[in-house]
Amino acid sequence: MYLILAALALVTYFLWILLDGRNQPPGPWGLPLVGYLPFIDPAKPYETMTKLAQRYGPIFRLSMGQVNAVVLSDPGLIRDALKREEFTGRAPLFITHGIMGGHGIICAEGNLWRDQRRLSIEWLRKMGITKYGPARVTLERRILDGVNELVQDIKRESEKVFAVDLAPLMHHILGNLMNDLVFGQKYDRDDETWQYLQHLQEEGVKHIGVSMAVNFLPFLRHLPSSKRIIEFLLNGKAKTHKIYDSIIEKRRRALLAAQSQPLIGVNEPLGSEAIEADQPPDCILSNFVQETRRREANGRPELAFCSDTQLRHLLADLFGAGVDTTYGTLRWLLLFVARDLEVQRKLRQELRQAAQTTSRTTEGHRQDTLAPPGLDELDMLPYLKACVAETQRLRTVVPLGIPHGTFSESKLAGYRIPANTMIMPLLWAVHMDPKLWEADRFGDPSLFNPERFLDASSGQFVVPAHFMPFQTGKRMCLGDELARNILYLYAIGIFWNFELELFNGDSIDWDGFCGITLTPPTFEVMVKVLPTAE
Repeated sequence: MYLILAALALVTYFLWILLDGRNQPPGPWGLPLVGYLPFIDPAKPYETMTKLAQRYGPIFRLSMGQVNAVVLSDPGLIRDALKREEFTGRAPLFITHGIMGGHGIICAEGNLWRDQRRLSIEWLRKMGITKYGPARVTLERRILDGVNELVQDIKRESEKVFAVDLAPLMHHILGNLMNDLVFGQKYDRDDETWQYLQHLQEEGVKHIGVSMAVNFLPFLRHLPSSKRIIEFLLNGKAKTHKIYDSIIEKRRRALLAAQSQPLIGVNEPLGSEAIEADQPPDCILSNFVQETRRREANGRPELAFCSDTQLRHLLADLFGAGVDTTYGTLRWLLLFVARDLEVQRKLRQELRQAAQTTSRTTEGHRQDTLAPPGLDELDMLPYLKACVAETQRLRTVVPLGIPHGTFSESKLAGYRIPANTMIMPLLWAVHMDPKLWEADRFGDPSLFNPERFLDASSGQFVVPAHFMPFQTGKRMCLGDELARNILYLYAIGIFWNFELELFNGDSIDWDGFCGITLTPPTFEVMVKVLPTAE
């Protein structure tokens, strides 16, 4: 009797799958309840998906627990899908809806997402994410403060030990840059709160990635192994928000004196007399507090989007995303370049040439000591840009892409895409496609070769349409320009001052670790301090 019932249940399940899958993209069969999840490599899910793309084509469907997923591996399809309004939702995952509650900007959707994205872009522009102007100069100085600090730290460490692990130095300094831009404050290196936040950020990224199955089968969170991870994430979120509350309250008190100042427009400063003597320059938190006051004063309905809960999640998203993208990519860049002294030679030659050209242009003669190039000289640094871009291609920071969700039934490439479908832009497959990256000219896409981004005739930096490290479309990373500026300036500072040689490179796992982001392994470099001018 039980065997008959089980057989009927299986027949019913497969009939439902067949009927529900009509006119949908092709894809592999899965198991009842869990779908294809057991067959996905948890360590390298992007490789599993890439193999499926090679078998089923540039658009395929698979069941992942309770979630219907459509995976895209063609750059044209990805751009077409992610520019559509009906594809701007977030996938129905436990992390986005269960843990984050749809708050912040990464997990938000609908009117809340549109409002907060518009404001965040506006604030970043006000803080210097522009092509020209005094705000851009100020932002460059804020970034260079960290660059100069890192250079001095590397010099000190290289005098103490034979080989240096640069990761802790960079994590502190890059993290403090984002603290400055997001919260308007910095921490001392040995501050207990800051050490906890760094630990939580590193471990949280890993745990969210390895708890992938819980995203698709939420009931698994009650199992002992998953329960520990979920409790870590929830406790970390609660502790972090408590820390944020104290920062927010301090900032509100600092801005309270400005209530008597007229609030003319969104970009109107509050007046220096309202800011404490040690108050840093503009930051996301200050802008959010000021915008909330404006909405309160004008009785605007958008005030609902400026709740304390939303503020905490927004701050966490902007800080976390900013650190993850720059910290991880910069470490990968140093890892790849440290094993190739010829690449470093080309970089230094380009940097020196740009510095000499700028010095002659601005001063009329060469100075005794050259200054490293800055943001205004980036057009003179195509090889530097190519090295950064090749790093972003070869080790895409989010190889599976940030998944989207469909609000309503739609069509893509002639297939029916149901509502509440998770759309996965498989950036790894795009960035590792031998045809797109001309393996016959530049070699295996799994090899580091900056020449892929240089025009053969002019030597200038070129960006192919199939290169999308910050994704694309309506939900493209809003901090892409900031991330590039940070990466360029830090790379300039490091390779202007040092020659790096990889230590024990044969023992390094070059695949890295895949959580939310693809993080590099621990590695050490031998540091040679270079003269300030050549």
